[in-house]
Amino acid sequence: MVLILGVLWDAFETVVLPRRVVRPARLTRAFYRATWTVWLWLARTLRGGGEAEASSPRESFLAFYGPLALILLLTVWAGALVVGFGTLQWAFGSRLAAIHGTVGYGTDLYMSGTTLFTVGLGDVTPTAALAQALTVIEGGTGLAFLAMVIGYLPILYQAFSRREVNISLLDARAGSPPSAVELLRRNHIQTRVDALAVFLRDWEGWAAQLLESHLSYPSLAYFRSQHENQSWLAALTTILDACALVMVGIDEIPTREAELTFAIARHAAVDLSQIFNEPPRAPEPDRLPPDRVAALRTLLASAGLRLAEGPAADARLRGLRSLYEPYVGALSWHLAMELPPWLPPEGATDDWQTTAWDDPELVREP
Repeated sequence: MVLILGVLWDAFETVVLPRRVVRPARLTRAFYRATWTVWLWLARTLRGGGEAEASSPRESFLAFYGPLALILLLTVWAGALVVGFGTLQWAFGSRLAAIHGTVGYGTDLYMSGTTLFTVGLGDVTPTAALAQALTVIEGGTGLAFLAMVIGYLPILYQAFSRREVNISLLDARAGSPPSAVELLRRNHIQTRVDALAVFLRDWEGWAAQLLESHLSYPSLAYFRSQHENQSWLAALTTILDACALVMVGIDEIPTREAELTFAIARHAAVDLSQIFNEPPRAPEPDRLPPDRVAALRTLLASAGLRLAEGPAADARLRGLRSLYEPYVGALSWHLAMELPPWLPPEGATDDWQTTAWDDPELVREP
């Protein structure tokens, strides 16, 4: 009875309850911790390619985990319910009648499995009132369980699809992999200054949706993006980086929308790192060492963006980075997702500019 009630309550908290569950003793939490540890260890034994390259064997292997773990979790729940109800039948004296063979614990488990999944073959039937009542209860539980699963999967994949839309849009707006400097350069050159506020407002909504969906369904964090050099963590970090630069001070760019977007994006990073029980961890190596700040200013200046200078501005940038980098660093370590660079890598090509034939003549600048 404890096993049955524990599984049903765990499934309720995971699927139905729209809030973060902080109770440490949970079947789902233990399942993901154990399986992810093993899966990540296996991934790190693979050769070829870095973790940030979606085409590498390692990254391809990691991409299987999210969907596969979801199916395995549902299997664990169903298996535990079968064992629980079967053991109750056995504890009540195995009051069953079988057409073939004698009745034993194996028959109890078989009866439980056919009842939970509403198969109803009829070759094993209950012969006592208590066994009959338990069969009816298990049949109802099986119907409710299957209905919950059928409703759960579409919701999960809809949330995944909504998350990925903006990440795909970031390719042309911030490069591949995305970077804060490239995001600001492209938005300033190609659009008006006030368009950046509209852009950040859209990402403010995306960060809020990310926070809500991934707190309700933490398993979504393990679903990796479909395109190279992209991930939800890289997108979140890029937006935080860009907001930090605007908040430090860039001529002609107002800071209010950047402050609002920074607040919700940081909230998402902090709460999600707590979901996985990962303490703050500064990224290693440093994503923006002091000697690279001058290069950052030069790249921004080439696009007509003048970043504030001086010790006060540098201290302000370090302070803003300290508010979120330890948390995205913890998520990066736990999920094996690379954090984006501050400056665009030399020779980087956007995903939209690549083809399976790798022929530059097939691509024309729009």
